[in-house]
Amino acid sequence: MDSNGITDKQGLEGDTELKFLLDGGDLLKVRSDSWKKTRFYKLQEDCKTMWHESKKTLKSKQTFSVEDIAAVRRGRQTEGLRKYTEEAVEGRTFSILFKGRQKSLDLIASSEEEAKKWVSGLEKVISNMNGLSPQIKTEHWIYSCMRKADINCDKKMSQKELKSFLQDINIEVDDDYTKMLFEKCDASKCGFLKGKEIEHFYKILTQREEIDVIYGEYAKTDGLMSADDLMNFLRNEQIEDTSRSDALQLIEKYELDENAKAKQQMTKDGFLMYLHQPDGLIFNPAHKSVYQDMNQPLNHYFISSSHNTYLLEDQLKGPSSTEAYIKALVKGCRCVELDCWDGSDGEPVIYHGYTLTSKILFKDVIQAIKDYAFKMSEYPVILSLENNCSVEQQKTMAQHLISILGSALVTKPLGETMPKCFPSPEELKGRFIVKGKRLDKLEDTFSDGAKVVDEESVTEEDDDEGDEDDQEKNSKKSNSLKLAKELSDIVIYCKSVHFHGFEDSWDKQSFYEMASFKEGQAVKLAEESANEYIRHNTDKLSRIYPGGLRTDSSNYNPVPLWNVGCQIVALNFQTPCPEMDLNQGLFLQNGQSGYILKPSFLRDTATEFDPTTLTKGPWLKQKALHVMVISAQQLPKVNEKKSSIVDPLVQVQIYGVPADTTVKETPYIENNGFNPMWNENFQFDVCVPDLALVRFLVEDYDYTSDNEFIGQYTLPFNCLKNGYRHVPLFTKNGDLLSSAGLFVHIMVVDAE
Repeated sequence: MDSNGITDKQGLEGDTELKFLLDGGDLLKVRSDSWKKTRFYKLQEDCKTMWHESKKTLKSKQTFSVEDIAAVRRGRQTEGLRKYTEEAVEGRTFSILFKGRQKSLDLIASSEEEAKKWVSGLEKVISNMNGLSPQIKTEHWIYSCMRKADINCDKKMSQKELKSFLQDINIEVDDDYTKMLFEKCDASKCGFLKGKEIEHFYKILTQREEIDVIYGEYAKTDGLMSADDLMNFLRNEQIEDTSRSDALQLIEKYELDENAKAKQQMTKDGFLMYLHQPDGLIFNPAHKSVYQDMNQPLNHYFISSSHNTYLLEDQLKGPSSTEAYIKALVKGCRCVELDCWDGSDGEPVIYHGYTLTSKILFKDVIQAIKDYAFKMSEYPVILSLENNCSVEQQKTMAQHLISILGSALVTKPLGETMPKCFPSPEELKGRFIVKGKRLDKLEDTFSDGAKVVDEESVTEEDDDEGDEDDQEKNSKKSNSLKLAKELSDIVIYCKSVHFHGFEDSWDKQSFYEMASFKEGQAVKLAEESANEYIRHNTDKLSRIYPGGLRTDSSNYNPVPLWNVGCQIVALNFQTPCPEMDLNQGLFLQNGQSGYILKPSFLRDTATEFDPTTLTKGPWLKQKALHVMVISAQQLPKVNEKKSSIVDPLVQVQIYGVPADTTVKETPYIENNGFNPMWNENFQFDVCVPDLALVRFLVEDYDYTSDNEFIGQYTLPFNCLKNGYRHVPLFTKNGDLLSSAGLFVHIMVVDAE
């Protein structure tokens, strides 16, 4: 590895698209009708930073990291480009969208050909970067920090630069330690480090004592691991049922040293490589793809669901955006909400009624949903309509739905006869289901003497979709809503009805008639009538939505509602919070398809299960979970200030039935975010593993105020792998931190 000229071009040398990006070019940046300016953009030599400059002043040179890009989209796909550019430039436009809340970059190239090159070039660099091994990423990261610390750019490192570099990578060391490290590496005794000496320093820095110990225990063949040694490690420590040929495959896959590979042995570097790959992660790779039965009725699944999907921020004045729908769908969300109101020129709009949030066209939203619905998952998307439109604009809504979604829209039951239960996610692959009001019963469409229904009023009582407090709502509009037959007719499997108690639902409600519950009401029912709620959900769908007072788009805890079998637990996807972490964690499994099969005791109509009383039953599978939090690697700084170094601690949290919900915490480690070591042991007793989630939270300890969030990872209890495992970490916004992680030891055993 060349410490001076490290490049990130792994596998891309000589690539014409890469060369195009490295040469750079002029692009027109669009901010408004009047603000359109030419800027020069180019990819820097490290292949991971984009640089751009303003034509006027050289001062405003700016960079952004390729890692911060969420997506690159061709064409006029953002609100900005649709609003401020003409259709004629469609082929020349593209947008760079960023992770988190950074505004997107809307750009116009000088030709269609050039726009194509920019987009495919950037996509190639992004996917290449995502494909790099954690070790190579670490090297890049360390070397870019070294370049930054090399203040006089002489490719040498003085003792002062070394200390500054250590601060950059989140380690605070005293001067004595810096001096000792420096002298250890300064073989030439010339007062600075260069070339090989820097490499020696890098080796000391990235030494993982804990890995050395584990490797040393099993490397019994001339100091290396033979296939048999590795097999013993996999069997004894990772509790994996493996053979010698499995071990040989891992050596073939991860060993970098050709000599060792030829002898069918694994070096320490190869071993570390294996521990960082999916094979060595905490999440069971067998649960990564769709592994559950997808042929059960729709109501037997938890469904990833979003509330106020159109919002990017809060509910009072934030922007509404088609981008918010795309973000939710790409995160695997399968139920989106459309708050529809009369717009000008006869075109219905979507926004948060009675507030200052901006408005977007209903038809634009439907088009965006159609374009992105099945990129992450091929399973059905439910369009939850909150309809506040006049009959005329409702007809327009129905026309848009039918013309834009075409044959993908479910407009009649799947079979020839009246269905008795929901179709399955498998049968509904690639389809859209409308949830809303319906004038008649679905049964009526199958009877010969079906009464002709035209526009009719549905009473407000049937409508509990609104998030405002009821009195406020009722004072704002009359107690009935006229419904257009055209819109009513495309509501098939999800007819909105009011909830009048479980007994009433059992007697009068058809399976396709579903109630929406405000969070307060739902939580109360889950606490007071858990078993009845569970039985209700074995036959019907329930949608839960946040209470009206959450104007900041905060969220409620979804776990107690999943515990009683509620399928559509709608959260504000736009809000980074622990509740969204839990949602992301639950839906990580099953191919991130947005559908998770509920445990059998939540699907059985005669079930006796109650999450609070926990009587004997098939749900009780008592497990003891032993977690050793060993170490962390390359935690990011919470504060950009150079002198600010994190004092990390780790919380291990269990979410599930009340008896299983608990938190344990390590002490904090002072001034080390680079390689803190804890070696802390915890034990948890878990009664209902089928409903439990495990969350690892890393925080920066602060004795004067609340600890600050560094990263987290949540996964279902049943997806845990035993043994020594790396735990990836996500940011607050749910994006992966590229080099950071935890190293833990996990052991799940049947409790005595």
